[in-house]
Amino acid sequence: MPRNEEAEMAVLGACMHQSEVIERVRRLVEPGDFYRPAHTTVWHALLDLHRQQAPTDPIALGHQLQRTGDLARVGGAAYLHTLASAAAVGAGAEYYAEIIRQQADLRAMQAMAVRVLQGATAEGADPAEVRNLLNASVQEITDRTRRSTGGRLQRYALDGWAFVTETATNTEPIWGMPGKAAWAAGESLMLVGPPGVGKSTIAQQVVLARIGLIAQVLDMPVQEGEKVLYIAADRPSQLARAFSRIIRPVDEKILRQRLVFWSGPLPVSLITEPQLLAELAAEHGADTVVIDSLKDVVGKLTDDEAGLAYNNARQQLLRDGVQLLELHHQRKQGQDASRSQRPVLDQVYGSAWFTAGAGSVLFVAGAAGDPIVHLHHLKTINDEIGPLPVTHDHQRGTSRVEDHLDPLTLLRQAGTSGLTARQLAEQVTGEANPRQADVAKARRRLEALAKSGHATQETGAGGGAGGGQATRWTAVPARHMTIVS
Repeated sequence: MPRNEEAEMAVLGACMHQSEVIERVRRLVEPGDFYRPAHTTVWHALLDLHRQQAPTDPIALGHQLQRTGDLARVGGAAYLHTLASAAAVGAGAEYYAEIIRQQADLRAMQAMAVRVLQGATAEGADPAEVRNLLNASVQEITDRTRRSTGGRLQRYALDGWAFVTETATNTEPIWGMPGKAAWAAGESLMLVGPPGVGKSTIAQQVVLARIGLIAQVLDMPVQEGEKVLYIAADRPSQLARAFSRIIRPVDEKILRQRLVFWSGPLPVSLITEPQLLAELAAEHGADTVVIDSLKDVVGKLTDDEAGLAYNNARQQLLRDGVQLLELHHQRKQGQDASRSQRPVLDQVYGSAWFTAGAGSVLFVAGAAGDPIVHLHHLKTINDEIGPLPVTHDHQRGTSRVEDHLDPLTLLRQAGTSGLTARQLAEQVTGEANPRQADVAKARRRLEALAKSGHATQETGAGGGAGGGQATRWTAVPARHMTIVS
């Protein structure tokens, strides 16, 4: 069989001397590419040590193999020192890794050729079946070639027709409804706000919905997932206390099977290993990752290089089909400003790469201790959500949208005087000077109430020397209401 055991020894020895070589080699070879089973076992042990940021020298490697019961099987400590003495130096490890890959490709091709030959020479062989076997073997060889040295250059490449026709263009909501999504599949959700306004409280409810314990958060449905990896890099003990408010003993089985917490800092920097998030998700079988919070996994948030590296890590994770929820904070500002000013994307702290690469950005505006905070949709997926007035029940760990700020409720409270679109926008947003977009949204809501028979509309008059009069809507008494289909 095609093989080059000396090249395998040179690569493993180099990884033992310089652990950073492991990252370069793993891009070229897979564990099954080693011919000797003992070398595959040693490679797995080196990867485990590298993930732990532990030394990879013969002593540490021997300890790792002894712990897993594999030391004697690979030839003992003496063979590890033999590997170390065969180490390639400089860029030689990658050169020899290419040889390992090439030999593995040849072995795979030989095995495929044997299968086709056996099929063709078997008694009563069907030419059509042999042809199908041959085509499947050619495709298998092609796929293997793409996974090898050119694989990382081919991994995400699609021809023009395939890209246009096969790439999903519809927005599937994870949280929200079609056409009005707070969080969409394949795009990250960033939840931003100052301390004490309930970002983690909202995130916890979304997590519980993803594992099937609740159905809605803030009156919006959440699509159930499989398993959540929660990176609790910021005050894990406080997070545990927060979760203890809302879980029940009956939830134990689901929590053990479908929710895993990474408590503390990440093992390595995302700047040096941007693939780490994807590897963590794969390691724990998670289809959703929550980062709490960005400042604890990125480092210098204002550095564009760090922001770009994080965005690279984010996109690799999303490209693997894993959904991402990120908690972040705003730039520091006065307490009064946090209450009175409408938030904008520029208030999100750090490099612009954080918001540029996010699919949706929700901002919880208010100050710590405010009875009602407002949820603003700063970066939308399709139609804007909110602003939503939100009240947190800190004892129960739940949140709700305040019904008394619902447009129909406000219209009924206004009585016979009714409301204009601007007046409704002022009450819903809590702002004395709402944006024109908010006024337009309020007008659409009032028009929808009129169309459904819940309100009547008194069309205003245009301006002039004597001024004008704005269109006004009045709630229809329940006993007189006629539903219009």
